[in-house]
Amino acid sequence: GGPMRSVAVVGAGSWGTALAVHLARVGHAVRLWGRDEALVADMTARQANAVYLPDVRFPDALEVTASLPEALGGAELVVIAVPSHGLRHVLRQGAAHVAPSAIVLSATKGLEDGSLLRMTEVIAQEWPGVGEVAVLSGPSFAKELACSQPTVVVVASRSDIAVRHVQDEFRSGALRLYGSSDVVGVELGGALKNVIAIAAGVVEGLGLGHNAKAALITRGLAEISRLAVAAGGERDTLSGLAGMGDLVLTCTGDLSRNRQVGLALASGRTVRDIVASTKMVAEGIRTTHAALALGRALDVELPIAAQVERLLQGHATPKEAVSELMGRRQRAEAE
Repeated sequence: GGPMRSVAVVGAGSWGTALAVHLARVGHAVRLWGRDEALVADMTARQANAVYLPDVRFPDALEVTASLPEALGGAELVVIAVPSHGLRHVLRQGAAHVAPSAIVLSATKGLEDGSLLRMTEVIAQEWPGVGEVAVLSGPSFAKELACSQPTVVVVASRSDIAVRHVQDEFRSGALRLYGSSDVVGVELGGALKNVIAIAAGVVEGLGLGHNAKAALITRGLAEISRLAVAAGGERDTLSGLAGMGDLVLTCTGDLSRNRQVGLALASGRTVRDIVASTKMVAEGIRTTHAALALGRALDVELPIAAQVERLLQGHATPKEAVSELMGRRQRAEAE
């Protein structure tokens, strides 16, 4: 496709900002919306996001705004990068302003608490008149993409045209996108890896070693795959970028917020204290509860997620949670 004239990125956290910077660099006119007017004013003055990506200077083609109508008006591609719990509210505010022909791309990883809906399902509910909906996921720390380090992700949609369009519009020397039609698998992989990453942080924080971490990542993937397949996803998707790829990154990378939560839990801090001390959203804290509810609804056992939930609720110490996992009945690996 030719260059897109106008792109809106909704959400000025680290991932939204990184995507906006990337899209402006590849030649689009980008409007980045943030709900915090003070942050927006500061970003405009500095031409950088001092809170979330301090070292990355904005390209000229990137404009920041606190007005949702202004951001969405006329945008042919709308990238959604708000935290999952804020998604529905923001979509409602923007519903009257989004172009009916727009392609909407979710870059949010999570499940809606209560409804247990995936993010593209929430978008479809709130913006029923919109063109095509797609999801972007994979191993992608915002800071690395914003610094043009090689990043490979997957874009999934039921529409081949939307997939190709997003591939064309986002492609750069630093970003490569694979296509998929498995929206369910891609979204559940992206949501659930955050839960496993909290467990990985705990394993690391307790000093349990490399064997334990490798086992946790592998059994975590088995758990995510079981749930995704039960929900209608394809098993192969979960061994790809949105499953295995993102899981490895989030469980081992220093920039992972969810892993940091696990490290903090292992050191004896409470969830309330951890949440209060950071501006960043660790999606895994909210996703754990929703994932377990989805597991119950689909009759899928999620032993690691169950222990993370016990930890988050203060019903178990990190050591108790680990010994509970180690003490489970031994079974066939493929069971």
